[in-house]
Amino acid sequence: MCKIPNMIEHTKMLLWRGLALIGMGLGLIGILLPVMPTVPFLLLAAWAASKGWPELDAYLIAHPVYGQPIRDWRSHRAVPRKVKWLASFMMSGSATMLWFVPIPSALRWGIYGTFLIVGAWLWLRPEPPSA
Repeated sequence: MCKIPNMIEHTKMLLWRGLALIGMGLGLIGILLPVMPTVPFLLLAAWAASKGWPELDAYLIAHPVYGQPIRDWRSHRAVPRKVKWLASFMMSGSATMLWFVPIPSALRWGIYGTFLIVGAWLWLRPEPPSA
């Protein structure tokens, strides 16, 4: 009787659940802190939950506020225009505040470059059909 495959499957399930909990935790922090996003972490949580925690996945999909963005992302890889504007505004605000923080120039410009890449990627995502 070989228990190794069961142990491997159990370990995978625990790792997926751990990643889902990390995503949920970061998403909850994002609800409380305006400078931290919520939905990307809930997308991570839903993705991980779909691999090893079907009950959490079903809960996230059915959530009255965050379920629709998760469904739109899964169905169409789509981001609503309102979210694109909000993310762009938040990145612009962060970039402005970063200007006054005493950090090395290379780091500052690296962060600005990251904001530009993320912003371009975000605006290239389609909008959901319901929008």
